[in-house]
Amino acid sequence: MTIETFDDLFLHTLKDVLYAERKILMALPKMEKNATNAKLKLALTTHKDETEDHILRLEEVFELLGKPARGAKCDAMLGLLEEAEGLMSEIEDPETMDAAIISLAQAVEHYEIARYGTLVQWAKQLGHTKVAELLKETLDQEYATDKSLSKLAEKTVNAAATA
Repeated sequence: MTIETFDDLFLHTLKDVLYAERKILMALPKMEKNATNAKLKLALTTHKDETEDHILRLEEVFELLGKPARGAKCDAMLGLLEEAEGLMSEIEDPETMDAAIISLAQAVEHYEIARYGTLVQWAKQLGHTKVAELLKETLDQEYATDKSLSKLAEKTVNAAATA
C-alpha cells in the first residue's frame, strides 16, 4: 500500500495495530503458561479476553470506514514478541520468569498505548468521531493493563524475584 495522504497513513496504522493485536493474542497463552504467579496468570488471561475485544473493536472501526479488516505486517510487534520468546527461553527461575513476563508484557502495552494514542488523535482530526471513541476505549484498557502490571510487579513479583 502506497501512503500518499493522511487518510492512507491512518488506514495503514490501523492495519498495523490489527496485525499486532492478532499476534499478541497468539503470544499471550505462552506467557500465561510460563507464569507461575496466580495473579499474573489471571492478568494475562484477562488481557487475552480484552485483546479479543480489541480485535472486534478494530473490525468495527474498519467497517465504519468502509474498509476490509486486513492487517499489515508490524515489524515492531514481531520484534517485541521475538524478544519475549527468546528471553523466556533463557530463564529457569520461576520468580525471575514472572518478573520478565511483566516486563515483556509492558513493552507490548507501551507500544499499543503509543499506537492507539496516535490513532485516537488522528481519527478526531479526520472527523471520525465514532472511530475515535472506539479506539479510545481500547486505549483506556491498555493504560489500565499497564497500571495493573506495574502494581503487581511492585507489590509481589519483583520482591519474589529478588529473594
